[in-house]
Amino acid sequence: MDLLPPFVSVNWLVDHLADVVVCDVRMVADPADAFTEYSAHHLPGAVLVDLNADLAAPAEAILGRHPLPNPEHFAAVLARLGIGSRSRVVAYDNTAGALASRFVWMLRAIGQDAAVLGGGSDAWPGPFESGPVHVEAVGRAPVDWPDELLATSADVEAALKSGVPVIDSRSGERFRGEVEPLDAIAGHIPGAVNLPFSDHLQGGVLVNDPEIRARFADAGIDGSTENVPPIMYCGSGVTACLNILAAESAGLGPARLYVGSWSGWSTTPGAPIATGE
Repeated sequence: MDLLPPFVSVNWLVDHLADVVVCDVRMVADPADAFTEYSAHHLPGAVLVDLNADLAAPAEAILGRHPLPNPEHFAAVLARLGIGSRSRVVAYDNTAGALASRFVWMLRAIGQDAAVLGGGSDAWPGPFESGPVHVEAVGRAPVDWPDELLATSADVEAALKSGVPVIDSRSGERFRGEVEPLDAIAGHIPGAVNLPFSDHLQGGVLVNDPEIRARFADAGIDGSTENVPPIMYCGSGVTACLNILAAESAGLGPARLYVGSWSGWSTTPGAPIATGE
């Protein structure tokens, strides 16, 4: 069986719904609200995944707003969701894949076959289901996060000094420091290139690969840096995952995720900060 690409179409999911574990990825301020919203409206058979509770450790200065959970915690989450080591997973959200991409990146990072549903819940033709979905828990062994797919702030500094691209996946306004709705300090990592993850989407669906390759080429990524993969970051290591998956989809190879991202960098004592273009 061929491994899933980073993104699958709604037509593909319609044809393979019985063969995959479908996951509804949500983030709301109150976990009870996430369950209420999910219970009212979700894809058939979809299980609920909460970004804050399931896909991140508690926020911490330097580590950022969404550090990776430890492998034991993530294994327990997958076990509870009924995702075995050989399960195929399709994740969706209602935020153009921004949240689902974090989950899919985490799964693919530990060798799990997983993809984001292009267009998210808005693309599903129906019918939808209501109420919780009960699944049988499975056994899962913890798998360490692969160091080669992660970057620290020191790795970011080294990459910038050696000319390896560092991509900021946030909106242009946040990159330039004109607005900052989530973190205490506005701006970006000096030397980073702005490539908003949303540039790759049209109607919540990934645009064609040549367009994505052209955008990444403009940002200095053309697939030639195989030995030293580029680094991508965002506000807290979530939406950058969509950029990473988009690059993989376009055949540009792997990239490293700076999980702490701007929320980690901006709370690191002495870390330089830039604004403007």
